[in-house]
Amino acid sequence: MKPLQRTYTLFVFGLFFSTVVLADDSPWISVKRITLETATTIASHAIETCRKEGVQISVTVVDRAGAPQVMLRDVLAPEISTTISEQKARAALSFNVKTSSLKGRFTDYGSVAKVDGLIFSAGGVPIQAAGKILGGVGVSGAPSGKLDEKCAQAGIDAVLDDLEMAD
Repeated sequence: MKPLQRTYTLFVFGLFFSTVVLADDSPWISVKRITLETATTIASHAIETCRKEGVQISVTVVDRAGAPQVMLRDVLAPEISTTISEQKARAALSFNVKTSSLKGRFTDYGSVAKVDGLIFSAGGVPIQAAGKILGGVGVSGAPSGKLDEKCAQAGIDAVLDDLEMAD
């Protein structure tokens, strides 16, 4: 390679590299969030699924920061189920897994399972689409955590294609 060609190549490479670095130094980030309508659809489908099983539940959808976005309690669901559903949703979001998979994981005294605001029983499911975590869903009130989880997953499944295609 001739010296002038090498200099030009290094200049172009340096220009490209500096542009990439400048882009990485941006003070802004882009954050995807689900809409209120999407969160409401998730919650409504979770309740509908549990009703078909003859169960009335509470469901909470939390955003990616763990803040409740939608909470619905069916007529006969116990009041305490609202608190439990929120804490399941927050746990699923925080660990990015179904809470049923956390069973027995935190058994030592003082472990993270003792953190206020998180419940590690089945019924919490993270909302994931296009490789991103968008929030969490928690269901409480069914006679088993397995049914809670089934209803939470049904809520997510109702919007999953839309979330995947929106990316």
